[in-house]
Amino acid sequence: MAIARRISRIASLIKQEISQMLLHGIKDNRVGIGMVSVTDVDVSGDLQHAKVFVSIYGSDEVRSQTMAGLRSATGYVRSELGKRIRMRRTPEVIFVEDRSLERGTEILSLLNKLSQERQQQEIEDITHKESHQDTIE
Repeated sequence: MAIARRISRIASLIKQEISQMLLHGIKDNRVGIGMVSVTDVDVSGDLQHAKVFVSIYGSDEVRSQTMAGLRSATGYVRSELGKRIRMRRTPEVIFVEDRSLERGTEILSLLNKLSQERQQQEIEDITHKESHQDTIE
């Protein structure tokens, strides 16, 4: 229980520190092209690896350039984490693109489209019934 709490706390610290580095520390121009935010950090149980999930706003080309910039900055990020967070060993940082927000937006737009189609169908059904009843009377 205490170990899980410690891992969670370390993941939160890593997320906070990398977010600060994205704003002020990483000088690679490729990282600054797209709007980047850290969505989650998954730290392994032995604290040796940290998967950093990032959401990147922009075109596919901007995303790939930003990911390339982040991958090239992993050494810098790891050394800065070692300075900022007191641990025996600084975890190896792996950046992973998180597209869950994008998929969520797509799903919401599909649901909205279905809802509009359903409402349109209901309106057509009501007008069809009314016109059918008018012909009967």
